[in-house]
Amino acid sequence: MAKLAGVSEATVSRVLNGVGPIKEETRRKVREAAERLGYVPSSIARQFAKRKSGNIGVILPFVPKVHLFSTYYFSEILSGIGEAAGRLSYDLLLIFRDRNGPPDYAKLFRMRKIDACIILGAQNTPEEREALAELHAEGFPFCLVNQRFDEEGYLSVDADHRAGSYEAVRHLIVRGFRRIAMMNGPETYSNSGDRYAGYVKAHLEGGLEIDRERLFIGNYSSKSGYAASPSIAEQVKLGRIDAVFAANDRMAIGLVNGLREHGVEAGCDVAVVGYDDSDGSRIVHPRLTTVSVPFYEMGQKAAELLLDEEAGRPESAVLPVSLVIRDSSCTSGSINNK
Repeated sequence: MAKLAGVSEATVSRVLNGVGPIKEETRRKVREAAERLGYVPSSIARQFAKRKSGNIGVILPFVPKVHLFSTYYFSEILSGIGEAAGRLSYDLLLIFRDRNGPPDYAKLFRMRKIDACIILGAQNTPEEREALAELHAEGFPFCLVNQRFDEEGYLSVDADHRAGSYEAVRHLIVRGFRRIAMMNGPETYSNSGDRYAGYVKAHLEGGLEIDRERLFIGNYSSKSGYAASPSIAEQVKLGRIDAVFAANDRMAIGLVNGLREHGVEAGCDVAVVGYDDSDGSRIVHPRLTTVSVPFYEMGQKAAELLLDEEAGRPESAVLPVSLVIRDSSCTSGSINNK
């Protein structure tokens, strides 16, 4: 091949393995020679030449009593990461956080287990910030999904949760609802803050006040939605709440089931809107009005930003979301408020 291309064997190796600066004309000659000879480079040899592992690490949170791979959120993101990684000739290495100690992401790079990593479930805590700062300081490539630290400028892929929350609450206001509760996730997640900002914006534009007694905090689990149902059901019966916006479908579904046990029917006595457009939103009764989030595409984008060498310098991305209107918000707020 070197003879056919008119270059040295070392140059052929550098071109095929993408190592070092190479003139475009030389690169073209080597590729044309490889094509004529039907040469297919070994991925193992290529990784060895680059001194890379060929793995992209995916950091997963430790969540007690939750099967992560069966949840819509994680399964969709992981599927998107896997598709893009495979297309770019990388393998996935799934890594669960240590439940008992602080994160040490940089260790994975130093041990050459991974070439880049995608971090899911990151939270704004001192331990997390320290681990991410270490990655950044040492120049290790990483990307956050569905979490941002705007002041740090870390690479991230997110969805426009502020716009999604705004559209969900605005939908309720347009339908005549005026006493809209919100069940949000923990404030350590940037997307919780985004959803609250959208909730506030819709209220301000609609001329409505924010009532702190209508704000509830869960942990994005159906159990936390269910746990809030007695208090919310009581306020619905007293006329203090006529609609609820939940920051994800799991909490919304838990809430809907819990309200029913207290004699309150979603879509009839109170409107309920979720967030994610998960599989469960289509099969719960009533079917859940929700916000569709492109989790699969977010996973794809994160992997592409880190692994696609032809894409240029990676930049953070925010993907659009869309409101999906179903039965759970079809009760009339104007009738309930008479």
